[in-house]
Amino acid sequence: MTDFLFRPRRIPRTGDDTPAASLFGYVWRMSGRHQVWICLLAVVVAALTAIPLELQRRIVDEVVKERELGLLWLLAGGYLVVLVVQGAAKYALHMYQSWLSESAIRYNRGHLTRLYERRDSGEAEQHSGEAVSIIGAEVDRLGGFVGEGLSQPMVNGGMLVAMGGYMLVVEPLVAAISMAFIVPQIVLMPLLQSRINRLMERRVTLLRGFGDQLTGLPGAGSDFRHSALPGALDRIYDNRLRTYLWKFGQKAVMNLLSAVAPLSALLVGGIMVIQGETTIGVVVAFISGFERLGTPLRELIAYYRIAAQANVQHKMIARWM
Repeated sequence: MTDFLFRPRRIPRTGDDTPAASLFGYVWRMSGRHQVWICLLAVVVAALTAIPLELQRRIVDEVVKERELGLLWLLAGGYLVVLVVQGAAKYALHMYQSWLSESAIRYNRGHLTRLYERRDSGEAEQHSGEAVSIIGAEVDRLGGFVGEGLSQPMVNGGMLVAMGGYMLVVEPLVAAISMAFIVPQIVLMPLLQSRINRLMERRVTLLRGFGDQLTGLPGAGSDFRHSALPGALDRIYDNRLRTYLWKFGQKAVMNLLSAVAPLSALLVGGIMVIQGETTIGVVVAFISGFERLGTPLRELIAYYRIAAQANVQHKMIARWM
């Protein structure tokens, strides 16, 4: 086990220095068949998601109605077992993702350093700041995507499908009304993110240029105020503030829609309980379910943002190579 965790994966060389044609081609080159196993583990985590909702419903409806202490212990014990198994599976999934990511980062840093060392000395010195940025922070962000490149959308998307499907089977009307506040988030996400992607690509270019300008200063006697650095800092500042404007605006819209979904379940479900068309256990399970839906939905949105950033990094590093 320690060998698996503390020894990086041996990534085979391709025989040439050409970059992968696409981001997911890069992910497969860095991880290979491990993506199959990590995706199977993600399916297990997602499949266990709907079971606690059904156990909650049964505890509220059947135990309260029948007043059976033995049944309460049985259902509560089953609930605890599911939570423990799912928690252990999530822990294993995160460690597996981290191992693949860190192995890719280590390999990429070594590979890009070797490429940089082969360059003409004058060219290498001229672009030393750019090289530091790429081999340092940019490779870290790109390699970090390897572990979660396929498994992360699978586990979070699977959780959304499992819980949403359960709700539609148990009480279609309440589920459909509440889901109406979740679907817009999935539609709006790529539209808002596309603007953020362009700002991120611009930011990478600005930071690389700033690094080159900084390393190009003559020395202690140089005048910072009369150099190009203040203007570069202003452009970086402007880019970051524009990114925050779109990023936090996106987050505010998503949070509002996420909060309205359980409210609609409580309102519609409450009316149906009063009219005798459903049970209080269903309403409790649905409210809990929509609260649980918030986590995978947020992580799916975060994944899309990370994937977009990794795609930008991959294209720009590929051009540099």
